[in-house]
Amino acid sequence: MARKPWIATLLLCPLLTGQGPADDGRWHAGAYSYSDELGGFRILSVTGAGTREDPVEIAQEFESASSALLVIRAERPIRLNSASTEFANGLIHVRIVAFNNSGLPWIGFEFELQEQKGEPSTFGDGLSFDQRGTDGASLSSSAFGRYKRDFEPFDRLLFTDGVIDPLKSGTFEMYLTDFTPKRTFYLKQDPQAPYS
Repeated sequence: MARKPWIATLLLCPLLTGQGPADDGRWHAGAYSYSDELGGFRILSVTGAGTREDPVEIAQEFESASSALLVIRAERPIRLNSASTEFANGLIHVRIVAFNNSGLPWIGFEFELQEQKGEPSTFGDGLSFDQRGTDGASLSSSAFGRYKRDFEPFDRLLFTDGVIDPLKSGTFEMYLTDFTPKRTFYLKQDPQAPYS
């Protein structure tokens, strides 16, 4: 599929800001790195520190409506609840910009946290979409009007009531919390297209 002009502009963003992936393909922001190494999508840029005031913004392109895993790694020493950016503290405010280059409209978008690759996070592992924040104030989407957040038996977040058309993008904001931090965890991303 031919690249569209807006994608070419986005591809230049890392060059203009001087940021881009490291030699190992990891994009560094704050105390964590983000990688598309498992395939299914492509990271275009990563900025920010991961705080509420300065969320990590990850711009991504999906060329299909298939699920993909974003790999997230602590790149600094882990110290739970530390206010210093010198430590991975188990708290990351994330803004994901998903560009739909799949040729199909997306009528939903699901996220799932995984502490072990391929296995959904459970209620008791400490990893969640802000499990302690029951009001959902940290969750939003520019493209979808509703969300459903599950903590049992897995940590999933499903955005619905909207659409991201082909060659359009949608933004998702969420707060990831890990109260028993692991060095590496995964965010499964699943754009949902209508099927007849």
